[in-house]
Amino acid sequence: MTLPSDQVATPMANEPPFERLADRFRLLSDPSRLRILSIICQGERNVTEICAMTGLHQANVSKHLQLLKAAGAVACRRVGSCRHYRIIDDDLLALCPRSSVDI
Repeated sequence: MTLPSDQVATPMANEPPFERLADRFRLLSDPSRLRILSIICQGERNVTEICAMTGLHQANVSKHLQLLKAAGAVACRRVGSCRHYRIIDDDLLALCPRSSVDI
């Protein structure tokens, strides 16, 4: 199919923002990651606390936290042998419930 000369096929100018948005939706598409995020929205937590509050196994929580960290959604700090995670993505913080009643 040939396009008229005034309708030249060009790549979408805004493709990178769409890719970033799709990546964000993929990151938030897992219910376990959403549960983890809902907990650390309320404050910094370590893996043991997150496991206790979600009922998820340590290996799963660690895997999800690594994905969130790689995506720039969370950061951690080491305290002794524990890592404490917090949300650093302002867009995700804006989605956090204002009180624990909203969870």
